[in-house]
Amino acid sequence: MVSRGVHFGGSWGDPPGHRRPFVYCAILFAIEVGCFLFLVAGTHGLIVPLDAPTSTDFVSFYAAGSLADAGTPELAYNQVAHHAAEEQATAPGVEYRFFYYPPVYLLLCTLLARLPYLVAFLGFEAATLAVYLIVMSRILGERTFTALVPVLAFPAVFWTLGLGQNAFLTAALFGAATLYIDRRPITAGLLFGALCYKPHFGLLVPVALAAGGHWRAFAAAFAAAAALCSFSLMLFGWPTWSDFFSVAVVSRSTYESGSVAFGGLVSPFGAVLLLGGKSTTAYAVQTAATLSAALLVGFVWRCGYALPTRAATLAAATLVAIPIILIYDLALAGIAVAWLVRARGGNELPIWEKAAMAMSFLLLLDPRDLAEVSHVPIAPLVALVLLVVVAIRIFGNEARSTRLATA
Repeated sequence: MVSRGVHFGGSWGDPPGHRRPFVYCAILFAIEVGCFLFLVAGTHGLIVPLDAPTSTDFVSFYAAGSLADAGTPELAYNQVAHHAAEEQATAPGVEYRFFYYPPVYLLLCTLLARLPYLVAFLGFEAATLAVYLIVMSRILGERTFTALVPVLAFPAVFWTLGLGQNAFLTAALFGAATLYIDRRPITAGLLFGALCYKPHFGLLVPVALAAGGHWRAFAAAFAAAAALCSFSLMLFGWPTWSDFFSVAVVSRSTYESGSVAFGGLVSPFGAVLLLGGKSTTAYAVQTAATLSAALLVGFVWRCGYALPTRAATLAAATLVAIPIILIYDLALAGIAVAWLVRARGGNELPIWEKAAMAMSFLLLLDPRDLAEVSHVPIAPLVALVLLVVVAIRIFGNEARSTRLATA
């Protein structure tokens, strides 16, 4: 069986040399599944007794939704009430999980909270993973499970599942928007606008759309975000939004203080803090990185590079431009890599790119603990390497086309 479209290093039906990356990814995937199941068993006390109950970040979403369903959505931003809701959903004494999302996200959380907790968790992760895989297959131009083996083996997949996060949904919306930007600009804009539940991921989107002259997509994105915000305002009321803004202002202290491990941050901001730098230095470095990423995105989208190059640049630059971005959010890196592969038009990746991606796979297996032990910012380095790969493609005179080049 030979897969169609762009080859992610080969397929099972290819000659042994081309098939080797798939074999390695399959082995890595099997190891990851085994480790994942072991960790799941451990966190549920099936291996050794636990001193305290455990949970995932999903309990934060579920608790916020339950408070909204009870007619008190503003309490999602009250830590005492929100923690009590988390304990009610899981067990007394569970570690508190913050909720810093805008009320737009409560629209989804209220639906999830109407289901039993475990059903909601499994259903949300399975559904968003399925959408993520569909988007990845469309970007790669592949329709076989074989082509998705490297995608499933990407460590960010297991980090998202293990932490009960929404990174699949974020990356899928982002990836689908880039997929449709040239052919269906309004659809693309609506998808970009839906990212307003996690607004910092849209930081560079206006730069790209304006530089590329995608004004219909720009207007659609604004309309979608405005509609979702307005609907949440009507449904939950102004006090909920007011409490969100109050919490958002002070939320930065959570990340500056190390309440969230510095090794789990992907940004230059997190790298500086991990290396012992002050928060003022971290913000200065992050500002420079954000501006540089924005300039790169603006240049590429203005110059009319082919869609795969533009999309890969936007996704990779976003990972560097956002100050608060965690390891599970590297699911977006999968979107960037898929577009890089697509840009090759079926040709094999250069050996140095394969080596960089293979090393990134391995480093991301446990970047947080490795970074905390070694004091080397693993995840930020991986994000930077990805952006460097994109930049080399661009300034190495990769093939260019008109702005309306199709995928």
